Amino acid sequence: MTRQETKRFRGFSPAALSFLEIVRARDDKAWFEQNRERYRELLVLPFQALVLDLTPTMRRIDPRFELRPSIGRAISRIYRDTRFSKDKSLFRDSMWIAFKRPSREWTDAPSYFFEITPSFYRYGMGYYSASRATMDALRASIDENPTSFRRAIAFHKKGSPFDLRGETYKRPLPSRHAEEIQEWTQRKSFYLVADRSIDRTLFSPRLVPLLDEGFRALGPLYRSLAALG
Repeated sequence: MTRQETKRFRGFSPAALSFLEIVRARDDKAWFEQNRERYRELLVLPFQALVLDLTPTMRRIDPRFELRPSIGRAISRIYRDTRFSKDKSLFRDSMWIAFKRPSREWTDAPSYFFEITPSFYRYGMGYYSASRATMDALRASIDENPTSFRRAIAFHKKGSPFDLRGETYKRPLPSRHAEEIQEWTQRKSFYLVADRSIDRTLFSPRLVPLLDEGFRALGPLYRSLAALG
């Protein structure tokens, strides 16, 4: 997929959100196949354009990111993987972009994401489900150079749109660090996310600079996490 083949991102449409809602409610493969062209026009093409518009920024953050604007690469599938789930519904009511390095151990690799649903959208960066070994490596890195980590999370004090989330240990781990660092180190895994209600930004080209600014702000922390691997 090249820039010549895909137009610049102009925004999603309300019809795209309605499609996600309907395809999940119907959960019907035959209906989806009859409406596959609508899926392509309403969702696939805008997502491809968004990936391409964000590619220069993401490549500067990490040249090893998977940046191909295709389903199963940077763009999620709308089909659910039901092999290991009790929920056997065929379709999702959301789609997303994930910028990450190609890796079999993807749950332990930090990644960026942007997701839309019929009722909200969100974007951020972090771990899907970091292992204890990964979090121990982060804690050891912070012990060795807490000043460097403070610089990496400095954005979080400056009116950041991102919330820090992730399960914390019920019994706190021993730590000599201040509370501002322990809110990170006392977690089993973590991610940062900005949740937004459906608004005009989602339906306009202004989404690109919003994501661009947010993703760049997270860059120093992403690089600190990526260096652990």
